[in-house]
Amino acid sequence: MIPAAPLPRIDFNTRKALMFALTAERLSAFYEHGQWMTEGQGATLAANWLSRSKLQLALSERRVLSDLSDQLARQLAETLSREAGLYASHEMMEALDPNYQSAFAHDMLDECERMLREAGVEED
Repeated sequence: MIPAAPLPRIDFNTRKALMFALTAERLSAFYEHGQWMTEGQGATLAANWLSRSKLQLALSERRVLSDLSDQLARQLAETLSREAGLYASHEMMEALDPNYQSAFAHDMLDECERMLREAGVEED
């Protein structure tokens, strides 16, 4: 039996993009359904996204990203009016398409980077 090839390492930018996407999904779910995703739901969603690209991340690392995205999503929801929150959610979901450009989404990516660095997630 031939051993499986090692999975590619996930770099800092991929972690940042994953945190951004999780934040977008959390905000969208909150504004659509009035409920927050659990940490486990976020970690599972992250695993599903990564598997599409044939990438993996340890559950403990997915949970960190899930927790950070939850913090950011709740912070946005607490500080924005409902209308502004809906706009933020929409902009972030649209920005998941790499062809969509958004100044707000770039600011949120910067915030994801800041939070990851504060949490000790290092660049590879």
